[in-house]
Amino acid sequence: MTRIRQLRAEETPLLDNFLYEAIFIPDGVDAPPKSIIENDELQVYVRNFGKMPDDRCLVAECDGMVVGAVWTRVMNDYGHIADGIPSLAMSLYKEYRNKGIGTKLLEQMLQLLRKEGYQQVSLSVQKENYAVRMYRKVGFEVLKETEEEYIMVCSLNPKEP
Repeated sequence: MTRIRQLRAEETPLLDNFLYEAIFIPDGVDAPPKSIIENDELQVYVRNFGKMPDDRCLVAECDGMVVGAVWTRVMNDYGHIADGIPSLAMSLYKEYRNKGIGTKLLEQMLQLLRKEGYQQVSLSVQKENYAVRMYRKVGFEVLKETEEEYIMVCSLNPKEP
């Protein structure tokens, strides 16, 4: 059974593992060394996490082990669309993917952000990444695209017709 809960402060170092797991590696391409997460453009996702007022993180726990995480923070990252709009990152360990856990994590994060009054959340995802389907399913739409990736946004408080 999977339980979704808030990240505990002492678990913050786990975000390094999930940051690495979030790197999309196309079929036939070798995974980069784990040290790649030390690059500044990736450290923006995890450095001093929990110390910024907009930092939010939920984790998926199976049998007492954290197996996935979804986190947001207001930052100037790959998925940045505007000041004050949080960017989202998420990943699961490979053996826990395609079991509905990611969708459950994502839906609960969107619910949390809605409840806290955020209007939108954005992300960057490679076009080849199978997660694009999940993002679309929960309400993300493509805002911009490059040759390799989508910048997607989810409206958290849709206007009533």
